[in-house]
Amino acid sequence: MSSTTHAYAAQAADSELAAYQLERRELREDDVQIEIDFCGVCHSDLHTARNDWHNTVYPIVPGHEIVGKVSAIGSKVQRHKVGDCVAVGCMIDACMQCDPCTDGEENYCEKRATMTYNGQDRRDGSHTQGGYASSIVVREEFVLRMPAGLDPAAAAPLLCAGITSWSPLKHHQAGPGKKVGVIGLGGLGHMALKFAAALGAEVTLFTTSQSKMEEARRLGAHNVILSSDAEQMKAARNQFDLIVDTVPKPHNLAPYLAALRRNGQLSLVGPIGPLDPAPHAGLLMGGRKSLSGSMIGGIRETQEMLDFCAEKNITCDIEMINMQDINEAYDRMQKNDVRYRFVIDMASLD
Repeated sequence: MSSTTHAYAAQAADSELAAYQLERRELREDDVQIEIDFCGVCHSDLHTARNDWHNTVYPIVPGHEIVGKVSAIGSKVQRHKVGDCVAVGCMIDACMQCDPCTDGEENYCEKRATMTYNGQDRRDGSHTQGGYASSIVVREEFVLRMPAGLDPAAAAPLLCAGITSWSPLKHHQAGPGKKVGVIGLGGLGHMALKFAAALGAEVTLFTTSQSKMEEARRLGAHNVILSSDAEQMKAARNQFDLIVDTVPKPHNLAPYLAALRRNGQLSLVGPIGPLDPAPHAGLLMGGRKSLSGSMIGGIRETQEMLDFCAEKNITCDIEMINMQDINEAYDRMQKNDVRYRFVIDMASLD
């Protein structure tokens, strides 16, 4: 039997989110039902609610940084039991047969992973709805174990902002002896600083804001470079093994490619869309440098990140809000008025 869930949804691109009654599917034999305690607020939520990517199916319930407790399980579920503290990120299913899936990188599923919201269920074709709700039903393989001792509210944004920052750092082997740069200090950037420092790298923030220097050092940066200062950028040339670019808006990549050492990597996690201006190929060829992208992370890698966070006592810097404040939070996000992630206390939904 399906269940009715209290939620908040957008009914159209120009409407505010408001209370909504959502029907969750009946548990399948491999499903886990989760009562949601906390849900982070991601810029992707805002873009989807307002149809900025021109693919939103309404009504839409956003939210893919979910932490809660297991309230029911299907007959064949073995990984989780009722009462467990668990988490759900950006994906709730994938084909599980292609090479990326069998390698534990379901986020790169060749048949496209099923997104937590604004996706299509692979079995019944229904429209997926996210975590701005009192409960959610998810295939067990996509439910993560929340380690003991990790603050569940501050951990919620790890399911998107965290893993998006963690994945390129691990893939490109950030650690002792490596110089890592991070471009931008927002939801992704502040986690990239924390992770890179905890992994043992020498960490530098690139920022256009002089006022962020002290904050960057608090978050783990050893150095701060003002990217609007031509002399500082000139001095940074040929210095970095890896630079993680978290800035979502188009910007000139040339100074950062110049800052890479021979064989260095510039990994894009923020920009979505055309690169403007397009980087000159000579900047890559003159030093065998690489420009790459990275998108969230697979389930195995996300669990590894959560366990690392519990070991190192790493969480996101958050501002807690009630569900009823979501529209104000969206307005503040557009003004970059949050340090560094909003998290919804879902108890307010009742």
